Amino acid sequence: MKAVALTHYLPIENPKSFLDVDLPKPVASGRDILVAVRAISVNPVDTKVRAPKDTIEETPRVIGYDASGIVESVGPEVTLFKAGDEVYYAGDITRSGTNQQFHLVDERIVGRKPKSLSFAEAAALPLTTITAYEAFFDRLHIDREGADKGQTVLIIGAGGGVGSIGIQLAKAAGLVVIATASRPETESWVRELGADHVVNHRKDMVAQVRALGIHTVDHIAIFNDMRHWETAVELIRPQGGIVSIDDTDLPMPMGGMKMKAASLHWEFMFARAMHQTPDMIEQHNLLSYVADEIDAGRIRTTLDTVLSPINAENMRKAHALIETGTAKGKVVVEGF
Repeated sequence: MKAVALTHYLPIENPKSFLDVDLPKPVASGRDILVAVRAISVNPVDTKVRAPKDTIEETPRVIGYDASGIVESVGPEVTLFKAGDEVYYAGDITRSGTNQQFHLVDERIVGRKPKSLSFAEAAALPLTTITAYEAFFDRLHIDREGADKGQTVLIIGAGGGVGSIGIQLAKAAGLVVIATASRPETESWVRELGADHVVNHRKDMVAQVRALGIHTVDHIAIFNDMRHWETAVELIRPQGGIVSIDDTDLPMPMGGMKMKAASLHWEFMFARAMHQTPDMIEQHNLLSYVADEIDAGRIRTTLDTVLSPINAENMRKAHALIETGTAKGKVVVEGF
C-alpha cells in the first residue's frame, strides 16, 4: 500500500523530510477496524512529532492524526462498524499514523462520518473536535445541552483548528463567545463561525474584554500557548475554570488562581487511547454526536485548504503551512 513516511527528523524544506513509500497492508484483529483512508488533515501535533532531532528510524515511520475513509474490514471483536461504513477519527499517537492508504484504528475512538460532508470536509474535524469537546464538556464541565446558557467563554487562539470548532460547540451549548484573533482574515473567520465578540490577543486583552462591559468571564480556553496565562488568571471569575492544550516551561504563578479558588485543567485528546481508559468509547460517542449536529446544520466543517493527492510533496506543503502559525481552520490532504 502507499504511505507517506519519514526515516529522519528534518526541517520541512528538506525534500527528504517526507518520503513516498510502499508498506504491507495491515490486517485487522481484536477491536481494530481497517480503514481505506480517503483524506487526512495536518495538525500542530504532526509538526511537533516531525520536528528536527537526531533520532533515525530503522524502518519508515508513518505519522498523522486525522482521517476519514471507508471501513475495509473489521477485527473479530468489533461491534460498532462493518465493512463499507464511512468513518472519521483522530487515531492514537502511540500507533502508526493515518498518512497511509490503509490504517488500523480501535473502533472505540472512531465516529460515523457526517453524511452531509465530503471526505475532505470530514477529515478536517476529528482531532480538533475531540479536543474542543473534551475541553469544554469533560474538563470545564459546561453543560452540552444548554443548562449554562448565557455564561461567557473566552477562547484564546480562536482562529485555529481547535478554536474554529470550539466556537461552534460553545455557541451550540448557549454560551456567549469572546474569541481572540490578531489578523483581519482570522477576525472575519471567527465572526463567521459565530463569535459574539472578538478581541486581539496581541494587545491588552484585559482592557478589551472589560471594554465590552464584561469584568470577568466564566470559562477560559487557551487554545494557542501559555504566554497568556497571567491575562487568563486576571480575567477568570472567582470559582471559574481555565483549560489549556499547551504544555509549557513558562512561569505559571498560581497565587491569583488560589485567591479566586479557580481551577486549571489540561486537555490532551490522545490520553484516553494512550492509557486505554475504561471510557475510551466516549470518543466514539462524541464524534457521532457531532456528526448528527453537522447533519442537522448546527455545526459546519472547519476546512480551509485542500491539497491533493496524499504524497510526500503535498505533506511537506501542508506541514510548512501549519508551521507558519498563520493558518485559519484546517489543512487537508486528499486522495492517494
